[in-house]
Amino acid sequence: MGLLILLTSTLLSAYFHPGRMVDAQTYFTIRSIALSIEPSTDVVRDTNVTLRCGAVVSSSGQQALSRAYTIYKDSITVYTKNTSSSEDLLYPLPEAKVSNTGKYKCKIDIWGKQLASDTKKLRVKGLSTPTLHLNKGVVTEGEEVTARCTAPDETGSIIFYFYKDNNEIAEQRGNSNRAEAKLRLSSTGFHRIHCTYTVIITPDSIKSNESNFVNVSVKAISITPALSIFPQSKIYEGDQLDISCTVGGFAYNSDSITLYLSQGTQLLSHGNTKVNHSMIALAKDSGEFECRLVTGRVAKVTTENVSVTELFSVPTLSMSPAEVFQGEEMNLTCRSENFASERLSKEDVKYTLDPLESRRIFNREAGVFSGRTLLHAYNYTCIAQAKGIKKRSKTLTVRPKVSVTHPKISAVGRVILARPFEILCQSDRGSFSIHYTLWKNQDWINTTEVKTAYQEALFTVTIQKPEEITDFSCEAQNNRHKEGLFSKKLSATVIVPLSEPTLTVLPDLSDVAEGHDLILICGIKGTPPVTFKWYRSDNAQPLFTTTSNHVSMDYQIPFLGSQHSGAYYCEAINPAKNTVRSQTVQIDVHMAMWKKAVIVASCLLVVSILVLLCVLRFKSKRVRMNRAVASVWSERPPNAANDEESSVMSNEPDVEYTEVVHPQPADPTRGDHAVPLRKGTDTVYSELQNSPHGADDHLGYQGSVEYAELNGEQLLVQHSSLAVDSQQDLPVPVD
Repeated sequence: MGLLILLTSTLLSAYFHPGRMVDAQTYFTIRSIALSIEPSTDVVRDTNVTLRCGAVVSSSGQQALSRAYTIYKDSITVYTKNTSSSEDLLYPLPEAKVSNTGKYKCKIDIWGKQLASDTKKLRVKGLSTPTLHLNKGVVTEGEEVTARCTAPDETGSIIFYFYKDNNEIAEQRGNSNRAEAKLRLSSTGFHRIHCTYTVIITPDSIKSNESNFVNVSVKAISITPALSIFPQSKIYEGDQLDISCTVGGFAYNSDSITLYLSQGTQLLSHGNTKVNHSMIALAKDSGEFECRLVTGRVAKVTTENVSVTELFSVPTLSMSPAEVFQGEEMNLTCRSENFASERLSKEDVKYTLDPLESRRIFNREAGVFSGRTLLHAYNYTCIAQAKGIKKRSKTLTVRPKVSVTHPKISAVGRVILARPFEILCQSDRGSFSIHYTLWKNQDWINTTEVKTAYQEALFTVTIQKPEEITDFSCEAQNNRHKEGLFSKKLSATVIVPLSEPTLTVLPDLSDVAEGHDLILICGIKGTPPVTFKWYRSDNAQPLFTTTSNHVSMDYQIPFLGSQHSGAYYCEAINPAKNTVRSQTVQIDVHMAMWKKAVIVASCLLVVSILVLLCVLRFKSKRVRMNRAVASVWSERPPNAANDEESSVMSNEPDVEYTEVVHPQPADPTRGDHAVPLRKGTDTVYSELQNSPHGADDHLGYQGSVEYAELNGEQLLVQHSSLAVDSQQDLPVPVD
């Protein structure tokens, strides 16, 4: 079972693989396929054309491959062939016709693998000249003749056209190269018949030349209709009119003949050999009467005009006055303007009004009716009658006008002081046209006429004071016979534009300090509601926005800090849409008093600490000086030391430091070379004391006291000047 499944899958994979095997040893591939048209793609009629389809196939093995070829014309299969030959497929088109024109391509199929060629178009030029044949050369009018048109050797879809005296009279469509048509020739005389044809080639068509011309003689039939009308002299309305339609020169079976008597589109009567018709003549009957004879497909016609003279013209109904209002008096007049005086007088014509049941209308005199108009539109018609003839007028619709009602006055939109605004005057009822007039107290402003329901009476005005709004009223009038009606005084809210706002600061600017609350009050003059906005100059967005019905509002900043310092202003806007801005107020937030106290206390504390430190440093320096002096005078006589110490205690001496060089003993191993001096580390104090007491002892003294022996060594001492400054600090030892 497993071996069978494996074999089946192998065969299927070989079949569906693009380069699959034909058998266990053969593989193939279709490399290309091409279509060529020989001798050319453009040929004339009757040329032998061959379509060549060549395919290039590569395969392994020696087995011949079965090839299925298909030829297409305009995507429709026209030829198929199966072959195992590798030679090109040839499809001949012997003596090609125009119908062979089209787009061709070929396709090859080998074991389900297909490949199609590119499309080539074949063009065949030239059609054969058609020939026409008629079965009769002489016919009677109405008789049929058979025409046959042939297109020699043409194929395809063909449409044939038949012409009589160059006018197309028939058309036949089919797939044959010949067509027949039954032509009925009703007009007598000689006629020339010919035909043409067209070959349909999608999406085009090609038309042939004209065929030969064939002459046909059509003879008239010896039968005519006759029409007679009585009376033949002048005919008046009300006269008896007798009309007769008969057959003249009768030589045919009466059953094959039909007579028709008509006037315009109205058929009066019909019959076989004779038709009669009687009627009372009316003016509207004037016109052409026709007697028509029909036999087979032949029709013979005789006509005659009849003129009927009016006894009286159609009446006209009119109203006076031309415009009337509801319930007003009106006159309706009915008159016939023209009369046949030889037959009739004006008094012979009687007039009535329709409808007669109208109680408000009465006959005042001949043809004149009076009465009051109704509250709504009404249709009236009058009838004139004489000698059995009645004529009705056109309908007159009386539409009584409605008197205008008291107008209403209103302002359109917002009324803003010192700006133009519109006033509307309008009545609830009233027929057009209506004249509206705007008044300001007793002064005329303007008048406008309203003619349609879509038109409004609008007046543009401007006021400078709010109280002027009640000075306006309007008048409406649509009846010139009555006084106009007035509206009430105009009542509307006047919006006063805002003035420049003022920005008030609480507390006073000099008292604005940290920790306080700041209140910015924005006040204006104008009509509320007002939208207030507060700004800080360095910020484009408002700090706070509110809308109020009051003319002033405040904005509070609690717990002020230094960051709140800056320039502030406010803006206001009301329904007048004018934005006003206050002047800018500079607010500087001062430091809080407790902070100032802390800073002063801190400064005093720092100063006190610095002073204390200076005093302590000064005292420490004096202590070190006293200790140093005591070490220098330790081997001097006690009295001298006491004196000097006393001097130091009483007066602060000036001290200069002297560097002492200690000579070194000679080294006997180094001969007579000089022995370098050694700098010692012992400190020698040279002191110059100036005392107010015993000044004479020291006036001439410019040097210093030298101590030659110190620690048992011979010293070489160098002197330097002593700068005397009683304000210097105590000397510090120097190495």
